[in-house]
Amino acid sequence: MGSARPLRIGITCYPSVGGSGILASALGEELARRGHEAHFISYERPFRLPAGAPRLFYHPVVINDYGLFKYPDYTLPLSVKMAEVSRDHALDVLHVHYAVPHATAAILARSMLAPPHRPRVVTTLHGTDTTLLGRDPGYGPAIRHALRQSDAVTTVSAFLERETRELLAVDRRIDVIHNFFEPRPARRTREEVRRELGVGKEALLLHASNLRPLKRIDLLLESVARIRPAQSFKLVILAGADFSPFAPGVRRLGLSDRVVVRENVGDIEDYLQAADLGLFTSDMESFCLSILEAMCFSCPSVATAVGGIPEVVESGRSGLLVPPGDADAIARAVESLVADPGRRQELGREAHRRARSLFSADVIVTKYEELYRRVCAAPETA
Repeated sequence: MGSARPLRIGITCYPSVGGSGILASALGEELARRGHEAHFISYERPFRLPAGAPRLFYHPVVINDYGLFKYPDYTLPLSVKMAEVSRDHALDVLHVHYAVPHATAAILARSMLAPPHRPRVVTTLHGTDTTLLGRDPGYGPAIRHALRQSDAVTTVSAFLERETRELLAVDRRIDVIHNFFEPRPARRTREEVRRELGVGKEALLLHASNLRPLKRIDLLLESVARIRPAQSFKLVILAGADFSPFAPGVRRLGLSDRVVVRENVGDIEDYLQAADLGLFTSDMESFCLSILEAMCFSCPSVATAVGGIPEVVESGRSGLLVPPGDADAIARAVESLVADPGRRQELGREAHRRARSLFSADVIVTKYEELYRRVCAAPETA
């Protein structure tokens, strides 16, 4: 394969709101801009993936709910569609995000095809496929097999690379390729968004997540309830899932006039450029793409020092990191930056510089291109 030839990449991810799907969608867009073909294979069009863009394709997987099965099966229809798209579009690579069930389906799809039509399989691990499912005896052996059979494995942080080796006993090369974010132009001005949210002179705190238990929304609310003075901030939560289970906590803590929720926001940039400070209280993160999204708008974050977050944020330089689970420490860190706009802006400038120098598309997508070229040039082993 000549190094200059455009590549044809199949991409499979979870299409709902979440870091892995957002990263995969952005990667496909950037690859298409560089002249490659990106073929998305999933049960729904991924969140934020534009329709009609050149060299960007979507192939839906149809899931039949046969009465024979207690639960509808996705892995087999996905593998069949992967094999079909690989054959019909002469894919060079199947790049799967999240091990379960995507890596397993890709390995099966590759085995269905004759050697001339077999794509190389690149598996990117994003977190809970290792840290949660890797511990489960019902999943661990299948994940381990899929990783061993993949032509390349990547993780989104050095932390996750270490966890993968420890939990899954994987003895092979694992490439660490961090997440990236390329913001789209905001559709509204900072002032328009702040008016919509009812924010005046207060500091606008921002939290964006899919609200999974590891995100600790309970701790987020408990922490902001301790911020003094109470009228010094408003918190906007960009929720990638139904927020209603947390609404009673908002009322109980007396935060109804301090917390604004927006669900399933597509134009996240509108809110990022209106925010003053990110706030993330997770018990575990492999990277935390939401922190990087804020950094791209010179918005520093207060976050818990867990998992891969210290690879994203240098505490005291591009944000503040605090111990996990400590609501008082979180509140005090937020207070310090709410009260000191100059310090907040200094951290924000460094956050923006760090985001552009380490986590831009120019840096990260180039690493993926180099990885694809490497695996395509290597002798076939499967």
